[in-house]
Amino acid sequence: MFIYLKYNSLTMKVVRDPIHGYIELDELALAIIDTPQMQRLRRIRQLGLSHLVYPGANHTRFEHSLGTYHLTCQLLEHIDHDTPDEIRVAALLHDVGHGPFSHVTEDLLRQYTRRGHDEISHILRQPELAAILDEFSIKPSNITAHIRGETQIGSVLNSEIDMDRMDYLVRDAHYTGVAYGVIDLERLIHSLKFYEGKFVIETGGLQACESLLVSRFFMHPTVYYHHVSRIAETMLLRACQAAISDGALETAGLQSMDDGMLEAGLMDAGGYAAELMVRIRERKLFKRSLYASLASVNREVVERYRNSPKRLEQELAEEAGVPIEYVMVDIPGMPDMSEMKANIVFNGRMVRLDEASPIVRNLEQAHMDNWRLGVYTLPEYREQVTTTASDLFQVKKDTRQLNLSEMLGD
Repeated sequence: MFIYLKYNSLTMKVVRDPIHGYIELDELALAIIDTPQMQRLRRIRQLGLSHLVYPGANHTRFEHSLGTYHLTCQLLEHIDHDTPDEIRVAALLHDVGHGPFSHVTEDLLRQYTRRGHDEISHILRQPELAAILDEFSIKPSNITAHIRGETQIGSVLNSEIDMDRMDYLVRDAHYTGVAYGVIDLERLIHSLKFYEGKFVIETGGLQACESLLVSRFFMHPTVYYHHVSRIAETMLLRACQAAISDGALETAGLQSMDDGMLEAGLMDAGGYAAELMVRIRERKLFKRSLYASLASVNREVVERYRNSPKRLEQELAEEAGVPIEYVMVDIPGMPDMSEMKANIVFNGRMVRLDEASPIVRNLEQAHMDNWRLGVYTLPEYREQVTTTASDLFQVKKDTRQLNLSEMLGD
């Protein structure tokens, strides 16, 4: 719902957001929002396929972009900068480069287009956006640099503690219904500043920052790396790879697709790609044959196969006597909590956050404990694939306490 207001003869729109309340949009923001490039984000789910686990997780990149814009505007009220329009536009556009289903297709974009979602120069050259940026005398190259965190002011959008993650953590917690999104955003934002050229946290914001990182820690195994989401996302990725291999999916246009377009394209591709898409639609997903912590597997074997999952899938399938298309391997990247490297002004000097906070320091190992290697297959092949995968990765009993999703099973 849009509400029109007038301030000093300038027309503003106010949109109601369930997270932040009313978000004010000026003439420039409205112009950006009304472009096809921004409107596409309405049709891209923020959390990919997490709605298969959390039915309420249907929020989109569009509303997240509005939320990031709102928090950035709040921050700019107490941080001086000579080009505020640029950073506000960058906040709105920071996710415009995402492909369908958000991070699910990120690796495909990098592989086939050599671009990540934050590399949007080609998008800013499209006529609708280019005309607006030209009208407001905004350089596209500056927008790209801000989004990539290559400028000082850009660190408010892309750094260890930024407006982007502040919004998505609270928003994702709200729409999934988990209880980990209680963060004092107002206090945290008012404790951020530039100090000796770096974006830092003042001492008074330490507890709010700790709450942010604790929330992120709990969101990872519960939402972002929930095993059902990982299985569905792996299936979708394999469907895309099959359609590309068959020539049924054009990679050049992948970054301009939305969720529905990709889903339709995979259905039209037929064969294996369509079979996997039907399974995702009907939630007839693969099951876990192996779901092992870093402590319970041979790490050398993991690293040996990290960049060649297809070879690993073939070896597992042959050894287990299972069709290769029904064995999938999911090797996530090593855990990284870059937020621990954020700077805080503590006792009159600038130090890393993990030096100032025992809570943050202890999260690093705890985050490592959440890592899981996944091997997935159909229920009828589960027993033989489990045996084969356990032997290959030399799985040993993990005495670590199970997290909630593991205790609940499939």
